Amino acid sequence: MPASSYDYIVIGAGAAGLSLLSRMIDADLLRNKKLLLIEKSPKKLNDRTWCFWEKDPGYFENIVHKRWEKLDFFDSGVAIPLQMAPYTYKMIRGIDFYEHCFAKAASHPSVTIEYGEAKIGRVEQGSKSIEINGKTVLTDGAIVFNSIFSTPQATPKTYHLLQHFKGWIIKTAKPVFTPDKGTLMDFRIHQTPGASFVYVLPLSADSALIEYTLFTATLLEKKVYDEELKYYIENFLHINDYSIEEEEFGIIPMTNVKFPFYEHGIFNIGIAGGQTKSSTGYTFQFIQKQSSAIVACLLQGKDIQSIRPAPQRFHFYDSVLLNLLDKGRPLCKEIFSHLFRKNEAAAVFKFLDNETSLPEEIRIMRTLQFFPFLKAALQQIL
Repeated sequence: MPASSYDYIVIGAGAAGLSLLSRMIDADLLRNKKLLLIEKSPKKLNDRTWCFWEKDPGYFENIVHKRWEKLDFFDSGVAIPLQMAPYTYKMIRGIDFYEHCFAKAASHPSVTIEYGEAKIGRVEQGSKSIEINGKTVLTDGAIVFNSIFSTPQATPKTYHLLQHFKGWIIKTAKPVFTPDKGTLMDFRIHQTPGASFVYVLPLSADSALIEYTLFTATLLEKKVYDEELKYYIENFLHINDYSIEEEEFGIIPMTNVKFPFYEHGIFNIGIAGGQTKSSTGYTFQFIQKQSSAIVACLLQGKDIQSIRPAPQRFHFYDSVLLNLLDKGRPLCKEIFSHLFRKNEAAAVFKFLDNETSLPEEIRIMRTLQFFPFLKAALQQIL
């Protein structure tokens, strides 16, 4: 059986796999090299959107679909305008991202794309192989990146929640939205299933993405997501004449399990490599940081395993918040209300990006409910 003729193998063409591939091409890392990209099936649908805050023009700035300089937060009837500067909230549509990255890959002679389900196995003497469409590719000599997430086994010492959401892009019969102002979180909706909120991102005066989001341990019946979206649009936005142009549904794991970056000769990236912020579900910008760090190591000839994770204290903060969300006290609504009412949004964004200093974190912690957080923190320590 011949050894792999590839220098790099990327399993999965989602945000993590395509971000890394795109950056490798732009950094000229594939000159005189060969890369195999494996994806289950072609990406032809606008199956998701990625929304994130960012200070400066980012790596994918040219495919940003919409930007917002103003966002509101609701926990009661009055909107709280968020002090975002120097951040801008941005949206990238899935189909734009796929087309951009696949066009770049298709035009590069060093990239081979295989569609099918990749199965990672072992062959003689402990070598690893990838089976794809009945063919076996040995990974000997290749650097392998895997972005396919596997649900970890639950244990008594870990928390396992889900961020699940249903979104509609609606078109209204008349202009009703302010295009440059969105709603980051609206907690005015009932919290019966668990921590629940809606965000509203206007795309124009007569269209917007409305997304119903929950942080709970289990999913809802499919019809419930639609019922809640319809109720919100009619009773909070006071819109009755509209059409649904697009739909999306997603599930993001929220767990304090530590996912290994390097395991059994394979580098895990994206959600599979722990790049989801476990207390919020935000992932896209953490993927960009990881992809950038990997490319920097390759350019400098450094060991990729030398990439260090975020400081341990951020994992601790996430575990504390998951503890509270798992027990339902205090409610997610109360936590985020304290965050955004008593801190500038820019400071909260920096904290949620794992980029704050310890003094900055202490200032934020002092604005939260002391005793519930102290009890949860002690439980994590003990």
